[in-house]
Amino acid sequence: MAFLLVAGIVLSHAPGIANAACSGRFIDPIADINWKNLFPIRIGGYVVAKAPPSLPDTRRDSGKKLLCHCPLSVPPYVRIGIPIAFWEPLRLGEVVRKPLCFPSLGGLDLGSSIGMTLPHGARKADKDGGKASFYHVHWLANPLLFILNIITDVVCLQKESFDILYVTELDPLWSDDELALILNPEALLFGNPIAQAACAADCAAATADLPLNPLFWCAGCQGGLYPFTGTVTDHVGGVMASLLLVERFQAKMHRELLADFSSARVGQCQPYPFPIVVKDQYRYQLVLPIRQSTVPSLPFGRTETIVSPGKEFPVKGEDFVWQSWRKRDCCAF
Repeated sequence: MAFLLVAGIVLSHAPGIANAACSGRFIDPIADINWKNLFPIRIGGYVVAKAPPSLPDTRRDSGKKLLCHCPLSVPPYVRIGIPIAFWEPLRLGEVVRKPLCFPSLGGLDLGSSIGMTLPHGARKADKDGGKASFYHVHWLANPLLFILNIITDVVCLQKESFDILYVTELDPLWSDDELALILNPEALLFGNPIAQAACAADCAAATADLPLNPLFWCAGCQGGLYPFTGTVTDHVGGVMASLLLVERFQAKMHRELLADFSSARVGQCQPYPFPIVVKDQYRYQLVLPIRQSTVPSLPFGRTETIVSPGKEFPVKGEDFVWQSWRKRDCCAF
């Protein structure tokens, strides 16, 4: 991905290559990121920084003990530490209509720069008179705590730099609902009214507090998580569709073992890949086109109607960037 980024930056400044259909700006880690999402912070069993009432913590709390321990492969075969729990800004999810358009990179248009022909996002009426849509998703590493050195104990942080991790334009499963069944064959079990009706309970739970992890096929008020593609069959608005696709992509990353279980005692020593999305360890903040300000962030599946007014507008306000926050439990020493 690095060579694509360099090539795009160079070529996008060549005459006649820049495309006005791709717009955006670079993310300001101070002004655009709501740092209230870092809370609550718990150290050694004590809450040292409380969260606003709208930000519930996970149900699995491993930070209430004064000490913790992790196994070692060499003597003394155990490491004693202090449990630390916080929320970590780790990924940016871009949801775009135009292939290889990167709003959070200042509107960088790699699609036009390197001349690639890929499926475009579109909205169209379906057979029932409703609206469907299709978007691409870009997954970017954005470990702000590590980059800004806000928490100095790097044992507890994801040791990464800013990078482009995944673009769905190069994933044939993202644009084909039937082909995506290779990755999520269980989608056939949940494509029925009874299973989808259960998502109403997930919506109510996520809006009142936290989503229901056992209902792993639901994205709360945004609808069903399946299939893991860029198609939104019931497009209500860009904010709703983009949040659904970020949540869906988060589930896709878990299924591909590219996302970790990082909370509770089991993830305290070392996050480990987990094939089913752990919904209550994620929360999302809208960053672009307009920063979410009414509430710090939305737990997985919470209704987007409390933040969507005024966030979508023609031309420069139809692509969306969400900051994903992940709960991190850690045994620091």
